[in-house]
Amino acid sequence: MSKIIAKPIVSMPWEDQPKDHIAPVWRYSNNPIIKRNPVPGIARIFNSAVVPYQGAFIGVFRAETTETLPHLRMGRSLDGITWDIDHEPIKFIDEQGKPWQPYYAYDPRLIEIEGVYYIVWCTDFHGPTIGLAKTTDFKTFVRLENPFIPYNRNGVLFPRKINGNFVILSRASDNGHTPFGDIFLSESPDLNYWGKHRHVMARGGRGWWQGLKIGGGPAPIETDEGWLLIYHGVANTCNGYVYSMGIALLDLNEPSKVLYRASSYILTPETSYEETGFVPNVVFPCATIVDPKTGRIAIYYGAADSYVALAFTTVDTLIQYAKDHHEKVGNDDEIGR
Repeated sequence: MSKIIAKPIVSMPWEDQPKDHIAPVWRYSNNPIIKRNPVPGIARIFNSAVVPYQGAFIGVFRAETTETLPHLRMGRSLDGITWDIDHEPIKFIDEQGKPWQPYYAYDPRLIEIEGVYYIVWCTDFHGPTIGLAKTTDFKTFVRLENPFIPYNRNGVLFPRKINGNFVILSRASDNGHTPFGDIFLSESPDLNYWGKHRHVMARGGRGWWQGLKIGGGPAPIETDEGWLLIYHGVANTCNGYVYSMGIALLDLNEPSKVLYRASSYILTPETSYEETGFVPNVVFPCATIVDPKTGRIAIYYGAADSYVALAFTTVDTLIQYAKDHHEKVGNDDEIGR
């Protein structure tokens, strides 16, 4: 059995695998857990991040106003399923204590490292790039320097330092829908200066479901076999884009090295709430809750850019799936020149 390396948790949302279910991931039977118009003035909440906190759960949610302008809001839950969403956006300050609000903010990830909770999101800085902020109490949110210049998306911090450095995944982008899209890795000693850039994974391969672009999903899960990375892949079909969910296993000490990468997706749009919505045919993973005792994994994902949904699996299932469906892929181990 594979072992998850993480802090113990009090509880987590869970539903047993349905009888005769074959796929490696199964959906929560009462999806979506956050529906349309969840609070006044908000049309949709999706692509959001959740962590365990003080015996319950707390989250940073992508909320879109009725003007279709995305921003970040806090949410709280006792069970990880039923959520109370704040009626006001998160109020950030800069490192000098002055108020600072992004014009837009979307697709957050929430990662705890050494007792500090970091929010990573797509922010506005002369075009889309990665924003970064921190909190220790979910009351004061301090905006830090942007890790990268435009254009960049899908910033995902690893949940601990590796070889003494913070490590982040990202996908270089353009100002639109990106006719390219590989996952890269960067390191920083202080969250200010980023370097040691490495190529991790390329789009495409035999899996056409990821032929247009790929991007990091939840924070990688540390296991005794490597970093378990759940990511999204996008296909460009004759009827538009389709976002699916994939899995890879990265080396623990050199996470730019891919040990296994499944050529088949682990979840793709198949239900009404995934196929129909503001943006049809999207499953977009942003967070996981993991139980190191049982190996259980709950995956929070955005559905059709309209809802928050929940799916389940186990660490053994995902690692075995990555091995069984592994496609030999190369790594770019050269220094970033």
